[in-house]
Amino acid sequence: MSPDSPVVAAIVVILAVREGKLHVLLVHRSGPPEEDRWALPGGRWNGVEDLEAAATRVLERETGVTNLYLEQLFTADSLDASAPSLAVAYFALVEPSTVRLRKEESWRPQWHAVDSLPDLAFRNNELIDQAVARVGAKLEYTNIAYGLLPEQFTFRDLHETYEAILRKPLDRRNFRKRMLSMGIIEATGGTRREGAHRPAKLYRFTSREPVFL
Repeated sequence: MSPDSPVVAAIVVILAVREGKLHVLLVHRSGPPEEDRWALPGGRWNGVEDLEAAATRVLERETGVTNLYLEQLFTADSLDASAPSLAVAYFALVEPSTVRLRKEESWRPQWHAVDSLPDLAFRNNELIDQAVARVGAKLEYTNIAYGLLPEQFTFRDLHETYEAILRKPLDRRNFRKRMLSMGIIEATGGTRREGAHRPAKLYRFTSREPVFL
């Protein structure tokens, strides 16, 4: 690669629903450029592996989890004002209880609520906005919410996940009717007790691979 070639990086918007709110994983930059600011995790492309493999490597490094839902978002230039650059952005959906964040203080990872983000390095706020919009749109015609939920979940879990992504309240009765009519979830036959209420039925996605409706 020529010294004058732009830097190419794979960047991953890692999303999870935690305590009923949509969160994104950020790293605190320990070196220039944009030192001491929060940014999306990423890494320079080495020109050998394919870009999705580079994004998968970033995802596994930051979460300790493999086999997550990963999708290319877009390609953008000039996110780094300090040098010619090209960023290939991806988004990933994770179930937070499976994640094991790196413990190092250097380039420290941390979850941040999407609704209260600081001003991020490299115009990363724009990337997150686009990732959240993409996921919200895809809820209408795919089953990708499986990436944010455990193998078995209650309707309340599912409802809260959709509300967290869309960032608006959804009528509970209409939501239940729609989800059952889509054919992407099914009852497991099991139940889970939640507080003093009667046990709630457990459901699962009929497929934990992307399905388009």
